[in-house]
Amino acid sequence: MQNYVVLLAGGVGKRMGSTVPKQFIEVNGKPIIAYSIENFQRNPQIDKIVVVCVKDWIDRLKEIVAQYSLSKVEWIIEGGSTGHDSIRNGVFFLKDKLQPDDFIIVHDAVRPILPQKAIDEVIRVAHEKGNASSSIACHPPIVYTEDFESGITDVDREHVMLTASPQAFKYSLALKCYEQAEREHRHDFTFTSSLLIL
Repeated sequence: MQNYVVLLAGGVGKRMGSTVPKQFIEVNGKPIIAYSIENFQRNPQIDKIVVVCVKDWIDRLKEIVAQYSLSKVEWIIEGGSTGHDSIRNGVFFLKDKLQPDDFIIVHDAVRPILPQKAIDEVIRVAHEKGNASSSIACHPPIVYTEDFESGITDVDREHVMLTASPQAFKYSLALKCYEQAEREHRHDFTFTSSLLIL
């Protein structure tokens, strides 16, 4: 049983209005994506990493991998038009490389602040239960709206969690979910965890 990371770097940063995808913006002289990869690079439970990258930046990513000796990056593949499609590309790419009982850890490359404990915990829970998602208790008041102008009802915060990454899944389970989404022509899921609910 091995643990593989599917690192998402397929976004182009449209909402930021930047000419550089946000995962390639430099902080203290180092691209954000390098910090994100290093988190998994130094975790002894992680075996290999596949980076799902925006097409025009694949060559730059190869340079970063070499510059920072990120040896666990085994593959760099092209991203999709949505986050869902990028994860799907990563999952499908691994079809002939993983065993059904291996696990994948899905994470967003623009989230470089990732304690080792968070990685360890999603792996631990996924190994025990088959899947795991980082999550945060929801503290702000939440209202439900249909027109985005007026609230209809309060949402009970006691039963609301904000999902986050990393998320971890037994590979056979993730593959089954993405194959079903393809059959149903569904491309609107933000995270793999959403596929497991529906």
